[in-house]
Amino acid sequence: MTMTTAEGDKILSANFAPWVLELGLTVEALGDDRATLRLPWSDRLSREGGGLSGQALMAAADTATVIAVSAARGAFVPMTTVQQSTSFQRAVTGADVLIEAVLTKLGRRMAFADISMTDAVSGELAARASTVYALLG
Repeated sequence: MTMTTAEGDKILSANFAPWVLELGLTVEALGDDRATLRLPWSDRLSREGGGLSGQALMAAADTATVIAVSAARGAFVPMTTVQQSTSFQRAVTGADVLIEAVLTKLGRRMAFADISMTDAVSGELAARASTVYALLG
């Protein structure tokens, strides 16, 4: 049974540091092997020149992976980031970002995901990331 977006939002609020919660991420959609989160536009997250901060995008990609793993396993389990690689392709200005994390492999102790981050207004790809997680529980 697929986890609901309300259950995904509850995982966010119960398991992430206050500074991550301040990003304002919400769960938009969940599937058996994926999660889509929305990072709302905020002037507080923009850099000089008006583009959304890369650090905010990287934190959102990392968070989306946790939600995708939780959805695939049916509940949150302790996990930690082993590796994350991010490539930025274009700046996002004045628009929310949709972050979709798709699990490419979910084992008993490791999880791998590819993440796409798109401008919610234009639909253009802003960044891609890949993550590797160690599952601790």
